[in-house]
Amino acid sequence: MSRGETAGRCVVWVGRPSVEEHFGLIRAGWRTVVADPSRDAGDPPPCGQRAIAVLDLRQDTEPAARMLFELKAQHPDLPWIGLTGVRASADDVALKRLLSQAFHVIEGQAPLGALRQALRRATGCTTDVEADPPSLLTGNSPAIRTLSQNLRKFAPVELPLLITGETGTGKEMAARALHQLSPRRDKPFAAINCGALPASLVQSELFGHERGAFTGATARRIGHFESADGGTVFLDEIGDLPLDAQTNLLRVLQEGTVERIGSCQSIRVDVRVLAATHVDLEKAVAQGRFREDLFYRLNVLRLRMPPLRERTGDVELLAQHFLDAFRESYGTRARAFSSAARRAMNAFPWPGNVRELMNRVQRAAVIADDALITPDDLELNADTHGADRDSLGSARTSAEREAIMDCLRASAFNISECARRLRVSRVTVYRLCKKHQLAIDQLR
Repeated sequence: MSRGETAGRCVVWVGRPSVEEHFGLIRAGWRTVVADPSRDAGDPPPCGQRAIAVLDLRQDTEPAARMLFELKAQHPDLPWIGLTGVRASADDVALKRLLSQAFHVIEGQAPLGALRQALRRATGCTTDVEADPPSLLTGNSPAIRTLSQNLRKFAPVELPLLITGETGTGKEMAARALHQLSPRRDKPFAAINCGALPASLVQSELFGHERGAFTGATARRIGHFESADGGTVFLDEIGDLPLDAQTNLLRVLQEGTVERIGSCQSIRVDVRVLAATHVDLEKAVAQGRFREDLFYRLNVLRLRMPPLRERTGDVELLAQHFLDAFRESYGTRARAFSSAARRAMNAFPWPGNVRELMNRVQRAAVIADDALITPDDLELNADTHGADRDSLGSARTSAEREAIMDCLRASAFNISECARRLRVSRVTVYRLCKKHQLAIDQLR
């Protein structure tokens, strides 16, 4: 389906979609507006003529139903689809009466495929935008849900943003999601790996050059910033950017202009800058390897990508998604994972994070002889687990402490708010603080 055919299609999701559901609809060409009854107050979100509502009854049924009624009062002809789960009891007479009015009702906790088909039928579409491979953001852990909420908060804000996280956590995927969720979604997205650019060509690649500016410059070149005018520039591994290029980047952020090499003319550009790094930029500033003023310009908003070891319960879900995607392209015999393989994946520390998991799953899908992938297919054997067991325990303890500290800071050390964000009780938050020797009064 072309961009023109998908323009204007909007899903108003009444409830809380998973990360996979949210970005799966975006990849399929649907602008997705989340109306969370537990957080949003006031008027329901605006709907266009090509909008369709999705009533998510898998969690808070009554608030979601009330919000749908408000939407229907403003838009009587608004079609809607119902999603039901274990909390939406089939014995609830009022609920059954409500669902009887839906265009379609989908049961289950992971209805993305069926939902996209129902949306196409509801709007009379016969084709669908080709979906990307399963997102590196797929999962249902508290860490990934927090990440999803932050993506929705940061995307519409026209401010620079710094994405931090270990190698393989999906920083570029997050940058692309921010772009797709922003008002700039129809403009260019330029991804540049600063660490892969030769030092002599960095300025030319980013800001362009005029003909004759240096030896070999036989024609004018438009840089990435100029060509992405109106869109988003993603600078991966920003910590590897040379100091002279950092100076010019600072000018872009402060003045919104660039100068091609060999030119004295300032060219105004309108771009949002997203930057990512796996190194400690504060330490790089202290060592003189990164400009302090540039760091503060980039660090207006910060998005932390959680390592896979913090995403409790996501490993099996991610692995199955990667396997399903690989099977669609290559038709391998492997269809799922043995119980031993699932235990091995959950016990492994995954130093390479999601990228390492994807690579191991794809390799295992090729070499597996049976329908079920084994630990040997994944190259996760008992010896490997034994060698990593001590370091894994230490890593998990450190990661748990870091996660609780991040949540406390984000909630201004409010225990109730922290518990709500982590989806645990206040008692659990206090227990974790005691376990990791975190004195709340002192931290405040």
